[in-house]
Amino acid sequence: MGITRSAAAPLSLPSTPYRYTVLDQDLSAALQEFGNNLNIRVNVSTEVRGRIRGGMPDLPPREFLDRLTALYNLQWYYDGLVLYISAAHEAQSQLIVLSPISFDAFKSALDALNISDQRYIMKPAPGEGLILASGPPRFVALVDQTLKGLVAEAQARRGPVAADRPQRESVLMLFRGSSSTVFRDGRPEVSPETPHHEEALGGTDPDQK
Repeated sequence: MGITRSAAAPLSLPSTPYRYTVLDQDLSAALQEFGNNLNIRVNVSTEVRGRIRGGMPDLPPREFLDRLTALYNLQWYYDGLVLYISAAHEAQSQLIVLSPISFDAFKSALDALNISDQRYIMKPAPGEGLILASGPPRFVALVDQTLKGLVAEAQARRGPVAADRPQRESVLMLFRGSSSTVFRDGRPEVSPETPHHEEALGGTDPDQK
């Protein structure tokens, strides 16, 4: 399986040039004004800082946005309702466990909801049923929320009997000298004075030496 690249929610912008005439303005304010002029809700992170000084060429709105993104090291993500703009250093990477959802089902859901974005990464990671999602905070949050929704749906389909069925406990005992450590579902429980392995299993009768 390779890197998943699909179209995100389309950001519909006019093709006519966007005229920006202010020569010195706070970057965050300029981005908010951009959204207001185009009737788009914009959420600008508090980490977006800087000032726009000097004239900007008249560009189509999408090119204007991409130009500011490149000049000021920003990332933007549109979720279909709000245009989220963040600083590049806010990008997140998250390992997500898919079980019990299959990769194909998860990918199909992200594509159907227009969450996947070809600019940002969602790819299989080393390990069973793991994927790596990397991109702006809003993108990673939507990927995680989608998985949680799919897991909840799968549990609801199994019904209350299956959901309430107790899971089998995983127990591993590790012996070291006169002490032992019990791992229950991966969590250690230390018992300092547990007998040696041979003694725990019944040992040897002292009279049979």
